Amino acid sequence: MNQAVAVDLNRHSWRWRACGLLAGLIFLTGCAATSPHRFAQPSPGWETRSGQLLYRNGQTTLIGDVVVRFSKTGDLDLTFSKGPGLVLLTVREDSSFADVKGVLARNGWSGPIDRAPVQLRGWLGLRDELVRPPHRQVIRYQTGTQSFLFQF
Repeated sequence: MNQAVAVDLNRHSWRWRACGLLAGLIFLTGCAATSPHRFAQPSPGWETRSGQLLYRNGQTTLIGDVVVRFSKTGDLDLTFSKGPGLVLLTVREDSSFADVKGVLARNGWSGPIDRAPVQLRGWLGLRDELVRPPHRQVIRYQTGTQSFLFQF
């Protein structure tokens, strides 16, 4: 009878080890997907502008709503959407770091701006154009195959 109990415990112990391993993997991948960088939080001192954006690259042309919030120190929060239900792209950016999510960013990306993937560099170049005074009603920006036309 002792052997039967020992066999039964061994049979279940591999399940506990597998559960522990799975929990560890979920924890580690969850931590890897979260950026350790702390962005400034929007506050009453930030300026908000909303309007339309016409975005083009080599294969795509999209027109949608854009909301841009930025601080006096150059922190940027941009949301590009197609109506109220479909966010195409969100960009959070400061002078050295960015976090990009949404359909246009595919899997998303977060990291130092100088290491950004090629397809996101145009989006990350917008910060200087959008926060620069005087604030224009129409902003055009082109880099490589990407072009942006903002109408506020």
